[in-house]
Amino acid sequence: MNTKKPAVLFIVFNRLDTAARVFECIRKFAPDRLYIAADGPRPEVKGERDDCNAVRKLADSIDWPCRLEKRFLDQNLGCKLAVSSAISWFFENEPEGIILEDDCLPHDSFFPFCAQLLEKFRDDHRVMHIGGSNLQMGINRGNASYYFSSMANVWGWAGWRRVWNNYDIRMEKLAEVEKEDMMLSVFPDEHTANWVMNAARATRDGVLQTWDYQYGFSIIINNGLCIIPNHNLVTNIGFGNNSTNTGNAKDVHANIPLQAIYNITHPEIFIPNRKADLYQLSHSIPKSSSPVIQLPLHKKLVKKIFNV
Repeated sequence: MNTKKPAVLFIVFNRLDTAARVFECIRKFAPDRLYIAADGPRPEVKGERDDCNAVRKLADSIDWPCRLEKRFLDQNLGCKLAVSSAISWFFENEPEGIILEDDCLPHDSFFPFCAQLLEKFRDDHRVMHIGGSNLQMGINRGNASYYFSSMANVWGWAGWRRVWNNYDIRMEKLAEVEKEDMMLSVFPDEHTANWVMNAARATRDGVLQTWDYQYGFSIIINNGLCIIPNHNLVTNIGFGNNSTNTGNAKDVHANIPLQAIYNITHPEIFIPNRKADLYQLSHSIPKSSSPVIQLPLHKKLVKKIFNV
């Protein structure tokens, strides 16, 4: 299949070590259109302006034919607003594309995987998200190259403007979902559904300052399908002390090995794999705990579960 290369949005901040590695992967893919978005430095963090400027200079090393668009903020908006507004900017200019943050390292085959599936499902509104990460710890789900899920993993992903247009950072429909216990139809386990709703409330109320739970929620309430590859195509290299959201370098989901998917085979069943979704959640949520827990632990678990 002779598929046109999709545009790429590269979201960066202050970590040159990880950003440079991801940029090298983008360079190998050599997209025709590259968008780079950077949040502004925090004035109270000593030396961060220099760190941010060093990352932004990666744009000067583009050595392939490419239309470059930059969105470099002077003020710091934080993860929630900086990332969501960057994605909105991207989809204002592109109908579809690939999104990579500066700690999400892709396999070379991630790009053609996304390109082919963006084209295949462009007008199929059942499919709303193409993920790059696989958190099934080596378990294949079905015989195809990917399976369908209700979970929008965002450690490297691709999507469409038609889906992002549903994004609501305030999650105004959460009250109705909560009133009717609708989350149980998505995650048919009361403990898990309670955890997911607890995370949703914390996000809506501003306790969790993140952008991606709202995105996943918008897909769930529109009964959308998310693609998850049966081999891990993107690994998170950002775990550690300098990370904004993933501080534990020994986390089981840190630096998961990459594998290739080149000859894509397609599933014939368009149903989200509940077994796979519950597996991912069960390896992040402590079964013996109440869904209402202390805030610091709650934050860590939500970040782990939803790839924040």
